[in-house]
Amino acid sequence: MARRTPPAPPEDDFEEHIVDIDVGDEMRGSFLEYAYSVIYSRALPDARDGLKPVQRRILYTMDRMGLRPDRGHVKSARVVGEVMGRLHPHGDGAIYDALVRMVQPWAMRVPTVDGHGNFGSLDNGPAAMRYTECRMAPAAVAMTASLDEETVDFRANYDSRELEPVVLPAAIPHLVVNGATGIAVGMATNMAPHNLVEVVQALRHLIKKPDATLDDLMRFIPGPDLPTGGKIVGLDGVRDAYETGRGSFRMRATARIENVTPRRKGIIVTELPYGVGVEKVVARIKDLVQAKKLQGISDLKDLTDMTKGLHLVIEVKNGFHPEAILEQLYKLTPMEDSFGINAVALVDGQPRTLGLRELLQVFLAHRLDVVRRRSVFRRGKAADRLHLVDGLLVAILDIDEVIAVIRSSDNAAAAKERLIQIFDLSEVQADYILEMPLRRLTKFSRIELEKEQAGLRRTIEELDAILADESLLRQVVSDELAEVAKTYGTPRRTVLLESAGQTVSAATPLEVADDPCLVLMSSTGLLARTAGHEQPGVGDSRSKHDVVVAAVPTTARGQVGVLTSAGRLVKLDVLDLPTLPPTAHDPHLQGGAPMSEFVALEPGERALTLVRVAEDGIPGIALGTAQGVVKRVNPEVLNRDSWEVVRLADGDEVVGAVDLLTGEEELCFITSDAQLLHFSADAVRPQGRSGGGVAGIRLAPKQRVVWFGAFTPDDDAVVVTASGASSALPGTEAGSVKVTPFSEYPAKGRATGGVRCHRFLKGEDVLVAAWAGPGPARAAASSGAPIELPAPEGRRDGSGVPGSQPIAGISSPAARLVPVPDLAG
Repeated sequence: MARRTPPAPPEDDFEEHIVDIDVGDEMRGSFLEYAYSVIYSRALPDARDGLKPVQRRILYTMDRMGLRPDRGHVKSARVVGEVMGRLHPHGDGAIYDALVRMVQPWAMRVPTVDGHGNFGSLDNGPAAMRYTECRMAPAAVAMTASLDEETVDFRANYDSRELEPVVLPAAIPHLVVNGATGIAVGMATNMAPHNLVEVVQALRHLIKKPDATLDDLMRFIPGPDLPTGGKIVGLDGVRDAYETGRGSFRMRATARIENVTPRRKGIIVTELPYGVGVEKVVARIKDLVQAKKLQGISDLKDLTDMTKGLHLVIEVKNGFHPEAILEQLYKLTPMEDSFGINAVALVDGQPRTLGLRELLQVFLAHRLDVVRRRSVFRRGKAADRLHLVDGLLVAILDIDEVIAVIRSSDNAAAAKERLIQIFDLSEVQADYILEMPLRRLTKFSRIELEKEQAGLRRTIEELDAILADESLLRQVVSDELAEVAKTYGTPRRTVLLESAGQTVSAATPLEVADDPCLVLMSSTGLLARTAGHEQPGVGDSRSKHDVVVAAVPTTARGQVGVLTSAGRLVKLDVLDLPTLPPTAHDPHLQGGAPMSEFVALEPGERALTLVRVAEDGIPGIALGTAQGVVKRVNPEVLNRDSWEVVRLADGDEVVGAVDLLTGEEELCFITSDAQLLHFSADAVRPQGRSGGGVAGIRLAPKQRVVWFGAFTPDDDAVVVTASGASSALPGTEAGSVKVTPFSEYPAKGRATGGVRCHRFLKGEDVLVAAWAGPGPARAAASSGAPIELPAPEGRRDGSGVPGSQPIAGISSPAARLVPVPDLAG
């Protein structure tokens, strides 16, 4: 148990002396000392090298430790310990935090420390300094170059045992390029990063034209270039900041709208505003969705990784405009944020608010002073070396006498005195000759010394010219800046926008309106809807998947049905379908979604066509099967997503179906042996869903129905038939196509055999494709290539058997001939 030691009693001659101090004066003095310490030793950067004291001490220490970019990393704790013990009398936490920021590429436009390990992210802190490693980045070498050439002043450290630089030579305009942030007492600084190449161009222009205006400089530096990219919206605040040192601008995330699945669109965010982490955005979006303040978002995925960088996927619900959702995200989340510029830095030891021109001028003045002092130092070094070389050359010319003088001297001091007297040398030259090995006194060393002598004289002349001519000095600074930009410069990342443009949400509602549209299906099973009530037409400029085989008018929030060959009707929500551009007068469904995304088909089952589905149920549907069965389905309300509309016999399948709009349409069958039968829809009694239909056409043995449909005949109605050989391999036989007016074929009763519609040529025995309906006749292969059809021809030779006409280029692929509906009609 610890014991308290009683205080020692005062000595006998002790005299108590109490000084009364005014509390206000003491507080005032102490506060001023504290404020001075914070402003000058912690929070504000120097306008010359753009570094705070802790950053400067880190780079200086790493330079003295030899942690060059071409050497291995060392533990961050070792660097922090060296900085804390030698130069920075503060906690290791503050030093390591500064070092971490100098590593992070999302915090600095040109990082000055190369880190190895977990240095954190915008949302998470770094690993402890005992786990991470670091070394100087290439840019740090430019910051500390010429430090040993008396280019800057040094001062004593906190305990006066060592020296530290007051400022670094800083060949890179660090303050403008990397920005700065700091909170002092009574003042603060916040400066945005810029592009190094642009800043160097402005500096070089300022060197040539010292009286350049701010507008002249902004031609080279139009605005900040943030490390995380993104967009800057509105440049008025930027110009205010460049002019007065104070201003603000809006930062906006970079996002695009694309299909994240075949059924849904999404917002892909690839860049966020400066200083905003992806986890912060995700958390804000989740809070807004849970609070019902943000609608239309179905899923949120953060797919960010080291390969593709930031990749935030915001999936939008069907029925909502992604553009309007994105505008709400900008308004309600950190995807759009503001940056306030307060350019406060130390100039001649005083905190000042600087505009862009003043910042560049201070840096240029510093670089001019550094290059001038470096030139003076290098000239002195070259002059000293030239003095020694001159002495060596004198000694080499009389080498035998020099050796004799040295050998005959009693000691080194005597030899030195005799060399000075005999050869007229200086003390420095004589000492150098005495310390030089004899192996240097050769013929070859004389040649080398003469070359070195000439080179030193040229160097001294060049340095004298730089020191004597201010314009030449400025040109050297300009050339060095150009080299810096070439070595360390990178392309601009941030896009500058004069304004945000028209607000999307003001012109576009959040939810998709229930406007009329058209649902389209292609021959390969792609589905899509038009953007409005315009019904697209069909042209000849086709590409793959362009063949539209079904089109159903509906509304954007309505439903349509997909009828399959198995007799199933599957309901689809129109909102789930991708939207074609509103100007698609010649539609191609390359932007459509495959049928498999919406309908799960059984093996061998095919999607045949689309039918309308209204709130009051399905309309009357007529369908025909391969075995000649016809059925009219009663209109009824069904509350399921999928149901059967016909009971099929074994081996049978539906080959065609169509909506009955009036009930007065003609039902038409065309069989594989070229028989055509049409009769009125009134001849078929409507049945319920469980009915199996009635006999439609009588088939010959081993024959099947090729096509079934229903339409209202008119004078332009035609019949298109394509024949081929059932035993031939695809692509090996000729085919023939015939177009005949539909009026040539008389109506027959239901369940009869119909009439002949196509005469087979030699080698042909089967119809591979057929179609009947209002003309003019148009067709295309399932690949999308248009097929030119012959002109309609009548029934010939009076026998009642139509002839057929061979068509060039038509072979068995014509078996996949797809009639193109008139979508504009």
